[in-house]
Amino acid sequence: MKKSPYSIIKSKYMTEKSSVLQGLKDATSNACLAKCNKPKYVFLVDKTATKVEIKHALEEIYKEKNIAVKSVNTINAKRKKRRVRGRLGFKPAFKKAIVTLDAGDSLDEEV
Repeated sequence: MKKSPYSIIKSKYMTEKSSVLQGLKDATSNACLAKCNKPKYVFLVDKTATKVEIKHALEEIYKEKNIAVKSVNTINAKRKKRRVRGRLGFKPAFKKAIVTLDAGDSLDEEV
């Protein structure tokens, strides 16, 4: 049974670190940063999704932008302890994927 691309890719993951990672493609302040011309994006994905499934799902979702996914790196984040009103609980575990696109490709909206 084939999974839907929208069940594999849950959402774009926006944190301060992921926005810095996205901004590296436009950085020209340093010679080393200027070499980072391939854009990287971070997504929350299904825990059972493989790298190949994530690649095909992103290329299917962003078909109109005609993107080419070069590589996919995945990270399984463990659940963390937290306390709510004195009781011990857990934040849920999740899986995120760092996706590197081909140079010149972008998921950003042109304004």
